[in-house]
This record gives sequence, structure tokens and C-alpha cells, in this order.
Amino acid sequence: MPVDSTSELLKHYEVYETIGSGGFAKVKLGRHILTGEKVAIKIMEKKDLGDDLPRVKIEIEAMKNLSHQHVCRLYHVIETSSKIYMVLEYCPGGELFDYIIAKDRLSEEETRVFFHQIISAMAYVHSQGYAHRDLKPENLLIDEDHNLKLIDFGLCAKPKGGLGFELLTCCGSPAYAAPELIQGKAYIGSEADVWSMGVLLYALLCGFLPFDDDNCMVLYRKITRGKYSNPHWLSPASILLLNQMMQVDPKRRLTVKQLLDHPWVMKGYSTPVEWQSKHPLGHIDEDCITEMAVASKQSRQLTIQLVSEWKYDQMTATYLLLLAKKRQGRPVRLRAECPVIDRMYSPLQDIQLKKSQRPSVSGEKSSCPNIHCVHLVTVTNHLLHWNGQVHTGDRERAGSATKEVSRRREMDQQQSGQQGELDILAFSPERRSRSLDLAGCQVDSGQKRKGGKVFGSLERGLDKVITMLTPSKKRGPRDGPRKIKAQYNVTLTSQTNADQVLNQILSILPEKNVDFVQKGYTLKCHTQSDFGKVTMQFELEVCILQKPEVVGIRRQRLKGDAWVYKHLVEDILSTSSI
Repeated sequence: MPVDSTSELLKHYEVYETIGSGGFAKVKLGRHILTGEKVAIKIMEKKDLGDDLPRVKIEIEAMKNLSHQHVCRLYHVIETSSKIYMVLEYCPGGELFDYIIAKDRLSEEETRVFFHQIISAMAYVHSQGYAHRDLKPENLLIDEDHNLKLIDFGLCAKPKGGLGFELLTCCGSPAYAAPELIQGKAYIGSEADVWSMGVLLYALLCGFLPFDDDNCMVLYRKITRGKYSNPHWLSPASILLLNQMMQVDPKRRLTVKQLLDHPWVMKGYSTPVEWQSKHPLGHIDEDCITEMAVASKQSRQLTIQLVSEWKYDQMTATYLLLLAKKRQGRPVRLRAECPVIDRMYSPLQDIQLKKSQRPSVSGEKSSCPNIHCVHLVTVTNHLLHWNGQVHTGDRERAGSATKEVSRRREMDQQQSGQQGELDILAFSPERRSRSLDLAGCQVDSGQKRKGGKVFGSLERGLDKVITMLTPSKKRGPRDGPRKIKAQYNVTLTSQTNADQVLNQILSILPEKNVDFVQKGYTLKCHTQSDFGKVTMQFELEVCILQKPEVVGIRRQRLKGDAWVYKHLVEDILSTSSI
């Protein structure tokens, strides 16, 4: 049964800023508290889903059944009375689409590396009886190792009679849709996927689509005719492969099985594409089980039993994230948790301290340098008062709590090998569900009179704990642009004056009918239809590149058609003469 609030999510995850959004969902960066691993949290409002609710259920069921090195991993599903949360593998490299437009187009060699991974993912998905039906570069993410991960199974189909059975539903993105789909004919899902793979391969090699038009009817006519241009830089072998995949007659198209050892695909490789899963479902890792059993003070047998249920709950998430750490060669360790202090003894609720920029966890190198998130550190006070008096025993308990905090912190620092690193202290499950500012605490006048000394001592005691927990780092508003390393979604300029670049962009946006909200050097932009509906959301941030030290513009699409976004942003930046 669904829980009634978001407390279940906040009990297990820190939730940070939005890193993407779609038609009925937004995706936020998160961190799994127990393992310290970054995750992507897809948040969907049930009231907004409407007829799309079955699609979400299909996506969840498909992702529960798929486990492959090039398919984005589902870790946890939380359903509340009003929301559905999907906790997914976090891929800091963003969409393959953004990578393509940043490089204009990819070389044949780099395209081949990515296409190997796409074939591997699709061959596996088909072997499990699924047709994806929405394959496009926006649905392929790049992980921290520069590998692709397939996402968005909301339109997938698993015919009861197998993939050879015909489908009727017309779905997917028009520019990638096979001719038989847009003509309303019955079709085979795997054959339609191969057409989409051909369109995707063309986009990788060319930097634009083979079939494109603002008018849908004109676009459909182009697709049904199957005629497209071959730019001069395409090799004869590439032209042949594209032609074999984008055949209007689905029976004349290559199959995914034929792609595994196709000459173009095999060039530079000694063996066909490896499509079998390296991470099959049901595998139980002894090291992960042992760590979980020790941490939860349960037997290994019970831990194995609970993990093997694969409920995609906290147990599943913890196991899969520990396994991910092991595969990356990192210690299979859970964070040392501080004891939960009995709430009935505390005169105050949790106090949340905001950090302007959170540190990386356990010596982990930050894989997302341009995300500035709020880091919440929970400090629970253990000083008690009774009729305005602080008892000696309570002071001793407070001292013990402080020592425990210090001891746990030292343990975590030793595990990470990073002195001065600050981990989240998990004193209570509700630590992020409320925020209490001591200075603004509402108490009646009688309480103020009787407890003045108590509150003063509490504040002083808390100040000491806060000082101990907080790294010595100056805080304050950033009055200049961010300094970042070069990334593929950053456009370099020849200028060194960030304010000048910012002002140029600000002057252009109204001319392009783009509304925006400015926060420092970041512009949150959106476009609207004639009826006021938001059609596109994206960010532009003026920043300073560290090497060479020039002004750059970071761009990120949050919502809307990817190719429309591409043309709009290119237009804005070229018109700005930067």
C-alpha cells in the first residue's frame, strides 16, 4: 500500500536540485544515505499522470526485469498517496543528444564505439521479449565511465506471444518512427526498433536527422518515402549500413542479430558485439551481503532472503548500490550511522544546517562539478530540561553524544582516506522533513521566562557541536561566475569578460521570445505557446573555464523537443556574437 507522505523517500535519500524534466515528471539529483552513492530520482505526480499512469507501471515492471551493463539500473520504487518515485542509476555525462550537438557530429570511430553499446543494449532488451519503441539520443545517457545507458521504457511493449507478434499502437518520437508505424499498419516491434537505430546512427555520424520538418505531414511523407541525403563525409561503408537499416519495407531491414557481426560494426574488433548481461538478475554477492548483515545486525541467511525478494525497496537499493561500488573497485562499506536519539527526551526538533556547497562523499571525486546543492547536516540536541533545570546526567549524556559524533566522524574519515571530509549524520528519519531555526523558535512568554537559561545553554552547546561538524570554509554569496573545467555542454567563447557575455545574451533572449529568470550568472529560460503552455525549458550559465581561462556558456535542456532546443540555443549564441 502507498505511504501517505514523502517521509519514506527522505528517510533514505538526500534530495537536491532538478537535473531534468519531461512531460509529467521531473528528475532530481539525490544521494542514498546508507551507501553515499549518487542517484537520479524521477518524481511523478499521480494527478498529472492521468492516462499515462499505465505507461509508468509498464516502465517500472520492465526495468525490474532488465539488468544489463548498457541499461540504466532501477534501484528503488516508492509510491505515496500522491507521487511515484523511481530511484535510478545516476549518469553524470547527461544525454547522448547533448554530446552530439556539442561535437557537431561524431567521427566514424567514436560512433562505432557508441553504436556497439546501443546494439548490445537492444539485443539484450529484445532477448527479454521487449521492444523499446522510443529509441533516440535523448534516451541514452552517458555514465561516469563514458558508457551509454538506455532509459525510458514507458513506451516499451512485451507481446504475450513473443516479439514476433504484431503490434498496433503508434507511439514514439515522429522523427525516429518507422514508416509502418506512422502509416497505422500492424508492425513487429523489433523491426521498428532497427529503423530507429538507423536514424540514431545517422544522427551520430551527421549531427542532424535524416528526416526532419516542422510540418508533421511533410515529415511523415519523407519517412514513408525513405529518401534522405548522404553528406559527403560519410564513408561508403556507413552509407551502406544506413541504407540496410532504414529500409521502408521492414522485411528487407537488417535484424539486430545481423548487426552483431556486421562488417561496419566489426571494423577494428576481433569478436562480435557482446550482448549478454554481465550483471544477470538474481546474482547474490557475498561481500555485499556480509556488509549489510553486519550493519543491520541480522544473520546473513536472513539478509540473503530479504535481498532475494527483489522488492525494489530500501533492501534492494542498498544491495545494488553496494554492488555498484564493488564493481568500480571501491570499498564495500556502508556509512557508519549515529544512534537515533529518543525523540521523547529532546525539547527541540532536529536542526538542519545548510551548506552552500556539499563535499564529495568518502573521498569520491565529484562527477558533477557544476551542480551546487544544499547539504543538510542534522544535529539533534540531547540536553534535557525539567522545570527550567538542566540535570547533571543530561549533561553527561550530551557529552557522550558529542563523543559518539566525533568517533563516528573519525571512523568515516579513516574509511575514505580524506581528512576533514564531512559525512551526513543520520540521527533521525525525519531529519530533512522539517527545518527549525533556533533564533526564530516560537515559544510562549512563560516558556521564555522559565527556560531562558536553558535555551541559552542549548544554543551554546549546539554551537560547539556545529563548530566541530562544520569544515572551516568561508561562506558567502558568490559574486562572480563559477570556475569550471571544460565540458562537452559548455560553449567556449573568445572573451574574458563574463559580464559582457551575460549582457549580450540578456539582450538577445527577448528578441527570440524567450522568457527567463536570472540568478547570478545563471539564466533559467523557457518558451511558451500562444496559449501560455511552456514548450521548452533550458538553462544557460555564464562561467569561467579554468584552462584556458576564458568565458564559457554552459547549456542544459530541461524540457522540450531536443532538436528544437538545439536550433534555438545555437541561434541565441550565434546572434550574441560571442
